[in-house]
Amino acid sequence: MPTLPEADLEHILAHTRDLWEAVRGENIFITGGTGFFGRWLVESFAHINRRLNLDAHAVILTRSVAAFKQRAPEVVALPGLSFINGDVTKLNHGGLLQLLPEGHGDIFRFVIHAAMDSVGQENPSEVFNTIVEGTRRVLQFAAMAGATRLLFTSSGAVYGRQPSDLTHIPESYTGAPDCTQPASAYGEGKRAAELLCAIYGRHFDPVIARCFAFVGPLLPLDAHFAIGNFIRDAMAGGPIKVGGDGTPYRSYLYAADLAIWLWTLLFKGQPGRAYNVGSENDVTILELASTVVGCFSQSINVELAHKPSPGVPPSRYVPATQLAAGELGLAELIPLQDAILRTVAWHNAPTLHP
Repeated sequence: MPTLPEADLEHILAHTRDLWEAVRGENIFITGGTGFFGRWLVESFAHINRRLNLDAHAVILTRSVAAFKQRAPEVVALPGLSFINGDVTKLNHGGLLQLLPEGHGDIFRFVIHAAMDSVGQENPSEVFNTIVEGTRRVLQFAAMAGATRLLFTSSGAVYGRQPSDLTHIPESYTGAPDCTQPASAYGEGKRAAELLCAIYGRHFDPVIARCFAFVGPLLPLDAHFAIGNFIRDAMAGGPIKVGGDGTPYRSYLYAADLAIWLWTLLFKGQPGRAYNVGSENDVTILELASTVVGCFSQSINVELAHKPSPGVPPSRYVPATQLAAGELGLAELIPLQDAILRTVAWHNAPTLHP
């Protein structure tokens, strides 16, 4: 059985059903398939593959199959999936072919490069190299493996700091991270990787997903994601601790909607185009904490680390998504409070989640 809620998997199927004939009998290659994004893609693929009798196959590259099997044995056992060991920065076509499961072939019409999320950025040089060199290797592999479509999960970090007077940042915004700051390694790495996708566009159709902030089952509750930390604090009875002054604006798309957007971009996104992926419904961090509190029956206090400074404009990290909506009909389907309630319910389920 999958570890994700059946209702969420059916939600993804209901809103992508017309896309899947393209993958019938085909192979998909996925990097980052054991991370937050990847797990939603892998488990929804397995569910839809079974429900629609697609006879498709997904090969998932991971640093350690044994470690992931120990963490999520039920996922490794899902039909239509093969997990193989490999480092995305050392990926090569010939070496990979020797690792692929016998009998499934070496042609991958669809490739999803979702490796390297925003967790673990202690070493900026390593972060930058993993993103850029890993993407280069995946693109080379995709070209040699006969790919026709490739989805790269980039980030809203490519825009750099969002101007305070720009409430929702569009794909046309030409800002960039501050390249004199080591903390920009993640955003600059994603920018360089997007350029590599454009360069390889002569071999296949690349589509870029510039992802913002999300919530849902499998999101770490002990990382640098404010909404995850707030849910953790509330589940423990509080208080919810806000690390800053509560004024920054963020928005959160539920993970099942994220999967719908990513599958739609893979199959229908315009070649060579970047699309923002996220919610336009912005809230301040303090409002977010209050929304989390409202999902619990008990009284929970919210503590601010410090008070807002008068005259200082709040920071923003909120996408404009008219491009995805207008071209592909994508929308936020599950509102924030419902998304939080679903996430809490998943964590409170009697089964042990990896």
